Amino acid sequence: MKLAICGGTGFIGSQLANYWIKQGHEVFIVTRKVRENHTDSYQYITWDEWASNPHLLESLDAVVNLAGESLNQRWTAEAKTKILQSRLDSVHQLGDIIDRLENKPKAVIQSSAVGIYGTSRIDTFNEYSPVTTEDFLSDVCIQWEDAAEKRFANTRLVKIRTGLVLGNKGAFPLMRMPYKIGVGGPIGDGKQWVSWIHIQDMIKLIDFAVRTPDMRGPMNASSPHPVTNEEFGKTIGEVLHRPHWFPVPSFMMKALLGDMSILILEGQKVFPDKAQEYAFRFDYSRLKEAITQLQDN
Repeated sequence: MKLAICGGTGFIGSQLANYWIKQGHEVFIVTRKVRENHTDSYQYITWDEWASNPHLLESLDAVVNLAGESLNQRWTAEAKTKILQSRLDSVHQLGDIIDRLENKPKAVIQSSAVGIYGTSRIDTFNEYSPVTTEDFLSDVCIQWEDAAEKRFANTRLVKIRTGLVLGNKGAFPLMRMPYKIGVGGPIGDGKQWVSWIHIQDMIKLIDFAVRTPDMRGPMNASSPHPVTNEEFGKTIGEVLHRPHWFPVPSFMMKALLGDMSILILEGQKVFPDKAQEYAFRFDYSRLKEAITQLQDN
């Protein structure tokens, strides 16, 4: 297949590119700036190059859009603007390019997040749950998805709503670190839900969406077995043979992270009903086996 990944130098995008290269596909990484002296076996193209000559990437089997400002920063007013605008800009830039192609991509796989459902300790959510603006993150996701629906209206569109991705890069190593030094414990009261997915299943799910021609609309990228923060921490401790005892008060997280603390102190219990309806098989559906695999590699 001929495939393009926008935002392909990040944690998920680089893993996805490597996965497809190993399968023998032709992979293009669309980025703001091409790294010098790279030794990767995939091809780089900048947004500006693609915009000035869109026919460089005609007849794509799919384009995956992961581009957007990182959430892992203090959510100042300026940062919030960048987080939202970067996502909308990537959708509109990609839409402008696709509009000019003679042979358009067969599919667009658009990144989103389970934060679109808002937060709850009681409710459960699947792809058929209604979404309404409840906080900054849900508002960003709703605007993000709405823009994609409008710009890619004539293309098969799959919106992948991603949970916490567990890998040896990204957020998980930071979450594991307190346990490695013996001070791991629940955050807040530990009752908030964590909807998670192993990085290998995340990559396989994107690939699955590309390969499933009748799949469209939202799809949750999360394990069928979400856990509470308390269970999440206990499982890390169990796998690492470290104690789970040192609670981190909510007020401390709010003081350190500001509004971004909602990512840690609140959550949502999300199920991947659509993936399971299409018979997708998770390699790591249970948290202990996912953490064990990451610890061993």
